[in-house]
Amino acid sequence: MNIHFIQHETYEAPGAYLNWAESRNHEITFSKVYENEALPDSANSIDMLIVMGGPQSPNTTLEECPHFNAEAEIALIQKCISAGKAVVGVCLGSQLIGEALGANFGHSPEKEIGVFPITLTGEGLTDEKINHFGKSLKVGHWHNDMPGLTKESKVLAFSKGCPIQIVSYSDLVYGFQCHMELTTEVVSLLIESETDLLAKSKKHQFIQNPQEILSHDFAEMNEKLFQFLDKLIAAYQN
Repeated sequence: MNIHFIQHETYEAPGAYLNWAESRNHEITFSKVYENEALPDSANSIDMLIVMGGPQSPNTTLEECPHFNAEAEIALIQKCISAGKAVVGVCLGSQLIGEALGANFGHSPEKEIGVFPITLTGEGLTDEKINHFGKSLKVGHWHNDMPGLTKESKVLAFSKGCPIQIVSYSDLVYGFQCHMELTTEVVSLLIESETDLLAKSKKHQFIQNPQEILSHDFAEMNEKLFQFLDKLIAAYQN
């Protein structure tokens, strides 16, 4: 299996997604667009496309961020979906999937930074790829926006701060507004990139201070993500 990552910034690292791919001995390729690496021309060599997060929004222009070409990424996502590939979007990546399917992203009611529980919906509890998460699971968050919904999509999980945390767009296409890939190393990078996080944590109910975020054990969340990805690969191979 070839797992292709689109990474937008050094601090929006793939974390547990990359750990999973390495532990399963999958072939791994990257488009590190912050280093001006090109996107694949086609979906032919890709089995699973994982589009990571970033500070950008789907409507961020090339003038605003020269290394982020939303239209080009959306076009690649569309190619992968049309070719029957597995596609996973994280945060910005999930919003780009929605855009690729004609659903405009929106702004989350609350900015969330830290580790907070998500709750599975009824459809989430019956989704065989994520129902092992249980009714509630503490996961990572680092966002302002949320993905749009198509008529066919299903909201599988929500949080107190955001009504759209996990979306199933189809059997092989999933969007995660939440960050289940976080590890201590990735969180440290994100904290370094965030301005005045401590001050923000005193003003917003869903923003934790740096030490509180770093105190979390991400192992359970990461392992449940691994199981999801294994199930997604199995569905892709069938």
